[in-house]
Amino acid sequence: MSEQWDTPQDDDKWREEERLESVLFEGDEGTLTAAQRKLLVALMKQRYLSAEQHPADWQTLMGSAPLIKSRLNDMFLDLHIDRTHEVAFKRPARSESGERFPTLLHDYAYSREETILLVLLRQRFSSERAGGRDNVLIDHDELIESVANFRPGHATDRSGDNNKTAKAIDNLRKAQFLHKTADATRYRISPVIEVLLPYERLAELLEWLVSRNTGVEADPDTPNEDGDENEEQEDEA
Repeated sequence: MSEQWDTPQDDDKWREEERLESVLFEGDEGTLTAAQRKLLVALMKQRYLSAEQHPADWQTLMGSAPLIKSRLNDMFLDLHIDRTHEVAFKRPARSESGERFPTLLHDYAYSREETILLVLLRQRFSSERAGGRDNVLIDHDELIESVANFRPGHATDRSGDNNKTAKAIDNLRKAQFLHKTADATRYRISPVIEVLLPYERLAELLEWLVSRNTGVEADPDTPNEDGDENEEQEDEA
């Protein structure tokens, strides 16, 4: 009995059926599936995606990473996937010559309070993970007090300063560095803190904070992963 092989006509029919499955609206010329498009939108809108917080998107990404990376590359963006921490995020693409391409992202400078909190969260997360804890928790009041310890002696507006810290905590929660728990006064630190704030960057921020607290300025160029002073790239929208 002879083997049956697909004919060119069968192959063309299969490709046409596949194309039609990706048509989601009238005049749609896109080639991604609905799930892949939702993933791409999520990557553009959010700072990062994680398997824990976005299981459906993560599963789609694991099955189509090269395709999604290609779409981001078309917009001068690169895709970083950390499979150890199960985290993925976009960042500006850089040429070997150092050329900066046009970007849909804009620079966002962390406030002083946000910087202090990020350092604290990174240190706490690394310390407790090294001690065997899977979930690292921190109290709201501890965050407030930790920032207060970095305030200069002439700062007397305690209420106003605490409000700034509370706003910074809320900003880091919205950025998904912190997650709410059943206890409204406690947060869980996201593992993404290790990916987005490596040890080298942590050391730079610590030096910057110490210099600001002592009045001896360190090198002001404390670059983040995108090479900007105490800034990160955010979605322009």
